[in-house]
Amino acid sequence: MKRILFTIAFVIASLSPLSIVAQEVVNLSGAWDFCVGETPRYTDQVILPGSMLTNGKGDSVSLTTRWTGSLYDSSYYFNPYLQKYRQEGNLKFPFFLTPDRHYVGSAWYRRSVYVPQSWEKRRVTLFLERPHIETTVLVNGTEVGHDMSLSTPHVYDVTNYVLPGQRNTIEVKVYNGIDHVCVGQDSHSVSDQTQGNWNGIIGRMELRAQPRKLYIDKVKIHPHPFVNSVGLEIELRGQSPDFGFYGMQVMIQRENCDTAKIYVANYDIWSNHMKLEVPVIDGNWLWDEFHPNCYRLAVSAGDDYYETTFGMREVGVVDRQIFLNRHPIFLRGTVENCCFPETGFPPTDEASWERIFRKIKEYGLNHVRFHSYCPPDAAFCAADKLGVYLQPEGPSWPNHGVKLGQGQPIDDYLLQESKRIIDTYGHHPSFIMMAAGNEPAGNWVEYCADWVKKMKAYDPYRIYCGASVGGGWAWDAGSDYHVKGGARGLAWDKHAPSSDDDYDDQILRPRNYRDTVDNNSPIIAHEQGQWCAFPDFKEIPQYVGVYKARNFELFRDLLADHGMASMSEKFLTASGRLQTLCYKYEIERNLRTTDYAGFQLLALNDYSGQGTALEGVLNVHWGEKGYTNAREFLEFCRPIVPLARFRKFVFANSDTLRVPVEIYNAMYGHLRNVRTSYYIYTDSGKVLAGGLLASGDIPLAKHTQVGEIVFPLDSVTAPQKLTLAVSVGSNAVRNHWEFWVYPDSVAMPASDKVLIADTLDARALSELQRGGTVLLTAAGRVRFGSDVVQHYLPVFWNTSWFKMRPPHITGAYIDKEHPLFRYGFPTDDWGNLNWWELLNKAQVMNLSEFPLEYQSPIQPIDTWHVSRKLGMLIEARVLKGRLLMTTMDLSSDLEHRLVARQMRQAVLRYMQSADFRPSLNLSPDVITHLYTRQAPKVDMFTRESPDELKPKIAGTSK
Repeated sequence: MKRILFTIAFVIASLSPLSIVAQEVVNLSGAWDFCVGETPRYTDQVILPGSMLTNGKGDSVSLTTRWTGSLYDSSYYFNPYLQKYRQEGNLKFPFFLTPDRHYVGSAWYRRSVYVPQSWEKRRVTLFLERPHIETTVLVNGTEVGHDMSLSTPHVYDVTNYVLPGQRNTIEVKVYNGIDHVCVGQDSHSVSDQTQGNWNGIIGRMELRAQPRKLYIDKVKIHPHPFVNSVGLEIELRGQSPDFGFYGMQVMIQRENCDTAKIYVANYDIWSNHMKLEVPVIDGNWLWDEFHPNCYRLAVSAGDDYYETTFGMREVGVVDRQIFLNRHPIFLRGTVENCCFPETGFPPTDEASWERIFRKIKEYGLNHVRFHSYCPPDAAFCAADKLGVYLQPEGPSWPNHGVKLGQGQPIDDYLLQESKRIIDTYGHHPSFIMMAAGNEPAGNWVEYCADWVKKMKAYDPYRIYCGASVGGGWAWDAGSDYHVKGGARGLAWDKHAPSSDDDYDDQILRPRNYRDTVDNNSPIIAHEQGQWCAFPDFKEIPQYVGVYKARNFELFRDLLADHGMASMSEKFLTASGRLQTLCYKYEIERNLRTTDYAGFQLLALNDYSGQGTALEGVLNVHWGEKGYTNAREFLEFCRPIVPLARFRKFVFANSDTLRVPVEIYNAMYGHLRNVRTSYYIYTDSGKVLAGGLLASGDIPLAKHTQVGEIVFPLDSVTAPQKLTLAVSVGSNAVRNHWEFWVYPDSVAMPASDKVLIADTLDARALSELQRGGTVLLTAAGRVRFGSDVVQHYLPVFWNTSWFKMRPPHITGAYIDKEHPLFRYGFPTDDWGNLNWWELLNKAQVMNLSEFPLEYQSPIQPIDTWHVSRKLGMLIEARVLKGRLLMTTMDLSSDLEHRLVARQMRQAVLRYMQSADFRPSLNLSPDVITHLYTRQAPKVDMFTRESPDELKPKIAGTSK
């Protein structure tokens, strides 16, 4: 006869990570015997879950440590200045955060555990949630098996090896070399650039018991939201059960709803592979970012049961747009790079991931890409609850020493690992998309097209991208969607800033796209941004875990040695304000692009490796740095964003401001009967113009035009910064843009009291000798500093990883309290947009021969890997006179260069005022050297990285 199955009992079963909850469990957390080497000789203990590093085990870090990862900048090993950081006891590496210890090889973990007598007739499995990397398991001295998944639990059937009613010895050999998985040394799943190549086991560690006769091995969940049902594929295993004797019961209930109805269905078991279509009642509550509705599913078969959550959602592609539940979604994402300094590995608890996802939603984002790794189950659980769209990847960056489609082990490993990811995490509604990995090499287009085809056949309930790639990579026509660079960035090194451009042409004809017709598939901007800010040295004490910010300590020392210790906070704020501005205008450019499916920032938080990439507006701990906040970021990054198309940001007061305004609406539907308003105001808060711009419906679309703001500027008589603000509905949805107005004509002061020259020639020296005043307009003429390339836009990623590729500057600090700025030149304390005309591609002066304490009032901020003291304006007493020298171009085309003209007037007025009293005394030689001397070359890649420091990859020539 059929067994009577439970109903309400399902509801109170405790939900665990990784879904299966029916088993009796023995927790294996705690103290384990420990040793390293190929042969176990236990002499020590560690606490698991954990790693060798969290337990203080491994080799002391040294110059000969064989890091897992590329070290492109090998100058560290040869630079005489860095000699003091290559000494034992004071090792400070500039590449990444530094652990106290490091170990790559085999380690053994052993413990004795009592197995209950009641388990004698049960199936027993050993569950290890996330080992790193390979495990070999022995029970009571007999080898059980081996596994090498980087992404999913290692599960061993130990039924025939354990002795119920007795204490059993479990041994786990963990090997963390990458020569077998062969995913690539810079893959975030393994690299010391990110989490670190740790040895250990984290997450749940358990012995689990199930019925032997019939047990649930696997459940695949396929939601069908528009027919109000869910498809189930249930794999049953056991000792040849009598299917006619057993029955199955399925229960579905809406999660976190006290009044939700419970649907219970009974089925006969007729096969080891059951396919069911189960109704979903109590309404069809769809899952998305705005409505993260989840259901609880329980399946009972015999004495076994399975329990998990799922969501009713359908994802697909229509032309150049991604659709969720049959309406378009626009992705605003960040890359999660697996940087966890406290532990060196990703967390396995939901609370940690909820903190991260709440922060990204606080900053207006709805999407996370996991760069060349797949997070633990807790990340998916947290994303399900909070409504975050996830793109995990296969654990590979097959580029540096590893290639796809060339018969290397990675080819099969990556496909099998991807299928394991689907099997383990595929029931999570947040898991809507997947890529094979990051920026591959080899015959990757063909390989990835085949990977997408096989993955879609294996699981068609999400969309697939062959690989996340930069702009230079080939076009991968086999993908459902594309994560691709190229259509990103700002072109402000080539033209003045504006906000009236987009990427439309580059979406229709992407870089390396060869088809004769326009692209008709979705593109998401790959690793957008990467604008860097100066290090925040206040962050150093935050590293209380296993990784220390000794790279920050090195950068701090370098700044102090060059006489700029007092400037660190000013540099942080000035560079951070520029970084935030760049993110604003690049994100807005993406939002203005009609058919862009979204973007993925690299990243909202800092990346602690690859030369130390400080490209986040948050630090690596997901904390604020002090120069921006979520309220400010939300103005240009949220589901509703007003967009203003400025063709320029610097105006003459004879101009008329004409700014078209549009609305980005990425909500779950049309906005009905909303009012769009604007106002223009001064720095003091005085409103010059404003009112209702439009009233009506705003459709769900990337950008809908709502009107044009027209404002004559002739009432603005003094040079000043103005702000345009646009709000939609209530003032909670607001965006603003700063712009500058200068007089159409400027009367230059008589220059008879100031000698103007472009070099310190005999005439200038004579004037100084007799106590006169000299202005040196040295734009394009200095040599001492000419090796420093300044663009208005800041350093990309960092100069170490990209071998001093320009630009080298992370913005400019402006001492706005300097008396110069009292004379008609309004400024912030950083190089805001009005400074573009004076800073972009302008020369800087290297002030290394100046007194240590001297700081230029206009001070470009050098790359933190070098921290040269720089200036664009210096003033000093030379001989008996007074001298001001600048590399700003204050001479050419002043009819059209309004900012330069205003600055020239301000400089001349200042130099003829009582405020011009330089306190610094310099010899003429110091000034002359700025024209004649050349700074020593900064070589960030003196030699190739020492081969002995590179990991060896099996099956490759390198």
